[in-house]
Amino acid sequence: MEDNTVIVNIIDREGVKHELEAPTDMNMNVMELCKSYELPVEGTCGGMAMCASCQCYLESDHELEEQSDDELDMLDQAFFVEDNSRLGCQIPISDEIDGIVLRLAPEN
Repeated sequence: MEDNTVIVNIIDREGVKHELEAPTDMNMNVMELCKSYELPVEGTCGGMAMCASCQCYLESDHELEEQSDDELDMLDQAFFVEDNSRLGCQIPISDEIDGIVLRLAPEN
């Protein structure tokens, strides 16, 4: 694997795990990565934390950045929210998330 890629593990809504190679040098986020692999992530608002269609659950022990007020506000209005819910568009692809495991939230 190249130096500027990390592995992002996505568990889809059928419970199938996808091991995605993600570039760390393209300023992408998890929502965009899922879309590029044609996983069923809506990303309706285009990654502005204005919808919750890219909600996922953090299932590994990775430390992510604190949630922004926008992200918390959206999760307040979302369905199926858990303590480990995050918006995929708010998780940047970086070396820090190498090996992360995220599960896609059910569709509304």
